[in-house]
Amino acid sequence: MSTRVGYAGGARPDPTYYSLGDHTESLQVDYDPEIVSYEELMNIFWNGHDPFSKPFSRQYAAILFYHDQFQEKAARDHVARLEKEHGRKVQTEVVPFREFYMAEDYHQKYYLKGTPAVYGELQKIYPGENDLVASTAAARINGYLGGNGSLGQLRKELSLLGLSPEGQKQIEWLFHSR
Repeated sequence: MSTRVGYAGGARPDPTYYSLGDHTESLQVDYDPEIVSYEELMNIFWNGHDPFSKPFSRQYAAILFYHDQFQEKAARDHVARLEKEHGRKVQTEVVPFREFYMAEDYHQKYYLKGTPAVYGELQKIYPGENDLVASTAAARINGYLGGNGSLGQLRKELSLLGLSPEGQKQIEWLFHSR
């Protein structure tokens, strides 16, 4: 439903990009379990990185933060399955969620902000930065601009995202060109 980038996992209060302390750059996802399951999200997470690779810094460590016992069990079961299948130790951490700190505005919706005309259209709909970041439409458009999803998915929902016909054409053209 929405995503935001930020910092989590450390003890330093109010981290920033230039003063991260022991936090890790993180992505927070709000989702509707009626539409996508936790298992589906976990599969995307585990397939989106090499879980056997050691991080070269705390800032870029792969960490799955769980919120409850169900999520913890699902994550640990996945780790056990990967280790058994590959005969290697998973380096991705599985830790309890404590607190998430939003990253600076210039980090939010990175791909969308690289498309000024489309970003400008959404700013008219969501004039506050926090509203734009929390927007499902902005999350979907940012994902497509980042090369995620399929052309069929994009075409199916493009008219529902609040963009003008010109904005829709630009998104589709950019999606094709990635």
